[in-house]
Amino acid sequence: MFYKKNNKFLLFLVGTALSTALGVPVALAASLNEARLSNATQEPQNWMTHGGGYNELHYSALGKINADNVNELKLAWTGDFADGRGQESTPLVVDGVMYVSSSWSKVYAYEAATGKELWRYDPQVNPEKAQNACCDVVNRGLAAWNGKIYVGTIDGRLEAIDAKSGKLVWSKQTTDLSKPYSITGAPRAVKGKILIGNGGAEMGVRGYISAYDAETGNKVWRFYTTPNPENKPDGEISDKILMDTVYGTWGDGAWRRTGGGGTVWDSIVYDAEFDQVLIGVGNGSPWSYKERSGGVGDNLFLGSILALDPDTGAYKWHYQETPAEAWDFTSTQPMILTDINIHGEERKVILHAPKNGFFYVIDRKSGKLVSAEKYATANWASRIDKATGRPVVMPGARYDLVNKPFLAMPGAFGAHNWHPMALNPKTGLTYIPIQELAWEYKSVDKFNYAPGDGNWNVAIHSATVEGPKSEADREVLAKQSRGALIAWDAENQKEVWRVQHKNVSSAGVLTTAGNLVFQGTADGRFVAYRADNGQKVWSWQGSDGIIAGAMSYEVAGQQYIAVLSGYGGANALHVPFSEGTKVGTNGRVLVFSLNGQGTFTSNEKLKAPVVSVAEKPDPAAVKRGQALYEHCAACHGFGTYSNNVIPDLRRSMFLTEKNAWKAVVIDGVLLPRGMPSWKGRLSEDEAQDIRAFILDRAAQQKADEVAMSAPANAETMKTVQQAKPGPVSN
Repeated sequence: MFYKKNNKFLLFLVGTALSTALGVPVALAASLNEARLSNATQEPQNWMTHGGGYNELHYSALGKINADNVNELKLAWTGDFADGRGQESTPLVVDGVMYVSSSWSKVYAYEAATGKELWRYDPQVNPEKAQNACCDVVNRGLAAWNGKIYVGTIDGRLEAIDAKSGKLVWSKQTTDLSKPYSITGAPRAVKGKILIGNGGAEMGVRGYISAYDAETGNKVWRFYTTPNPENKPDGEISDKILMDTVYGTWGDGAWRRTGGGGTVWDSIVYDAEFDQVLIGVGNGSPWSYKERSGGVGDNLFLGSILALDPDTGAYKWHYQETPAEAWDFTSTQPMILTDINIHGEERKVILHAPKNGFFYVIDRKSGKLVSAEKYATANWASRIDKATGRPVVMPGARYDLVNKPFLAMPGAFGAHNWHPMALNPKTGLTYIPIQELAWEYKSVDKFNYAPGDGNWNVAIHSATVEGPKSEADREVLAKQSRGALIAWDAENQKEVWRVQHKNVSSAGVLTTAGNLVFQGTADGRFVAYRADNGQKVWSWQGSDGIIAGAMSYEVAGQQYIAVLSGYGGANALHVPFSEGTKVGTNGRVLVFSLNGQGTFTSNEKLKAPVVSVAEKPDPAAVKRGQALYEHCAACHGFGTYSNNVIPDLRRSMFLTEKNAWKAVVIDGVLLPRGMPSWKGRLSEDEAQDIRAFILDRAAQQKADEVAMSAPANAETMKTVQQAKPGPVSN
């Protein structure tokens, strides 16, 4: 029966196998169709879709590189990108050709065996649109279908590129350019359609997912995840469920101005067994539940997993992980589809480790909760009530309703974010990159909604954003914030082993049939661990931090492991208390094999010295500038402490002279490099107040570098979790 139903697929495999055996890039992406994607696990030499297959295990069935010989792994080749910033993509490999996206939504094609660049595509994103991306100009990957490669761009386009030539086939603007939308997630190819979501909830948008015809680019359907602020139909497939179920879960509040959020900015998974698309829905806009919805209702579909019909977009079911979401606890984190045994019964489930710190096992057919337990420190809720599926929220966690600050663990960065987790069918373990980083939530006295590019509209104030007051404080915070790689037993909901990292950033994960787990680090290492017990068995040192998930493929009998280097993203831009991070001048794809003979040249970007000027800023200007610096913190670091992905303003020569500062901040002379003009949003006097604050912080940094013995500031310490981290073991 299998052969009769799939004879074309099997005949195709014969031709592909012959070409691959010869080591020839056959550019057969033209033949990549639903049959091949559905049977992707039967082609382990390829990595044809995000996560390696529709179930998104991030698992490779290749085992020539294994725990016994991985110590012989060497660099085979590198591919240099045109730009730096965060590199979050996992490459695709289709029939001997690697396709990979980089920062600024650029796309590259390489011969997978040699690294020869075949073409590159630049969508020419307007650099000013970078400010709409909350967390760097990243891109998490591509989709492939029938001779085309698909990419979502920072400015909201979905584009189809000819897989052989790299030329644009079609382009569709999927978002309203008058609103601060962005796209950083990977599109998915499903049944002749390309699915894409968007981001922007921090700025103030309304979330949705869209399906476009893979050949023509015509929109097929759209599903909105939050109600229409104008209380009217959208003329989309989501109208009925919104009217029947969703509107009644929202009170009156700021969502009518911001759009309510609920963006689908990352996880989109096709469940072929039940013919449904599973999507993770993001946080509310604004974050404050009281401001957003008057403290009323569950606010569907925020913090939820939704199941939709792939052909029409029609609603099938939902499960809300974080009702009445108020902490930026998204459900957009990666999902894994698998079968597990629960009390002697085989269950088809979703495995999910969202930001909120609970690991969920959810029935894929019904959307009902099977189990949920904490996989990381989580003080906002004591447990998930299995009978109701709802969290038991701790007193005080609803900071906006009780009008008292709340120090949450996890915080807005999440216990697990976009970084791919992986499931190894041989060990039965799920490998999760976790991060333990606190966040203080405090209600604002008055929410002043400020629509427009780059303006964050979250309706909270946070000492976390103010950042440390000294270098000594920063070091204390760094020691309190750690990342880790954990192996999780989903059937029994328990941790099996852990590798503790010294840095809070924790990269994506790949696991293989060779009893291996691969993960990069923020200090530029790429490390392999035994999948069964977590023992480190190999490590390679680079010159740029790694945050992306790796993948594996095979050409001419040779297995390769590939990963991108390029430190950036949310942690790198926002979090000033990171230890030992490395930042490169440009991103790279790094490819390893057992007989690799590649060469490596450092691309590490060194920090400039802190500027020193005779000018003494006016204390009143410094105070005003500190408040205004919140416009800058998302890119240049909390409290002016920067990881140097985007320039550390305390080290910028533009800081030394008022007119030079104005030229950058107001006149926009650095727009081609991604620094927007703030003209019309900041006055010239306000820009100079920000400069005064940064000059003051630069002087403080100079003093700290002379005397690093300053005691930790007690106020800053209120912003961190006081639990001691475990010993570093990586």
